[in-house]
Amino acid sequence: MRHIRLIAATGTAVAALALTACGNGTGTEDEGAASPKATVAAAETDVSKSPESSSPAKEATGGGTTDASPLSRTDASSAKSAAPTTRKGQSTGRSVVLCNGTNTAVTAQPLNRPLNHMLLTVKNTGSKSCDLPYYPVLRFDQMQWVPQADEGTEPQSVVSLAPGESGYAGVLLSAADGSGSGGMTAHKLTVGFQGMTPNSDGGPSATPALPAKGVYYDSTLKVTYWQRDLDAISNW
Repeated sequence: MRHIRLIAATGTAVAALALTACGNGTGTEDEGAASPKATVAAAETDVSKSPESSSPAKEATGGGTTDASPLSRTDASSAKSAAPTTRKGQSTGRSVVLCNGTNTAVTAQPLNRPLNHMLLTVKNTGSKSCDLPYYPVLRFDQMQWVPQADEGTEPQSVVSLAPGESGYAGVLLSAADGSGSGGMTAHKLTVGFQGMTPNSDGGPSATPALPAKGVYYDSTLKVTYWQRDLDAISNW
């Protein structure tokens, strides 16, 4: 038995020596299988040098690339588009609550100075800050047209009211020189609110009370943009 083991051991040594000397039958030396650690290290080196390594969401498909995670791109795009913006396009970075008839108290006060003017005041009665985009949309009685805004009164950004704060808009009711047409006396006023895009719906309207004698207006009727400070339209 000992003799057999010795022969077997000798045969194994000879075979190993022959394999080292003769190679793999092609005349080249066979260095054996690559070390697993060396293979992993080489793969990591190749990936780090690849231009695609900076975009892990992309994987090769044939001759081009495809986004392996389209949801991540969609979510990012949606988040960006959902971010509220000011009138000049700057992000407010917060969720927008619009001022409208549900969270404000609105009053309409005819003025002696300037002549034929009226002041609209919107007070935030809610528990959150609210925004007043653009200008009020006015309707006297059953009026079939919408008064335009004086573009020269547009503020630098959307008016935002903290709880308890007020915003303002001026209304030119009629021409002082009588040049307007279609004059009539109204007894009801509806104040509409706009959303964050022009002419969009900002929510429920308000119906502030008018004087018992009514308010006279004509074809020159127009409004200012909403203002945070009354001084901005005091001389309008």
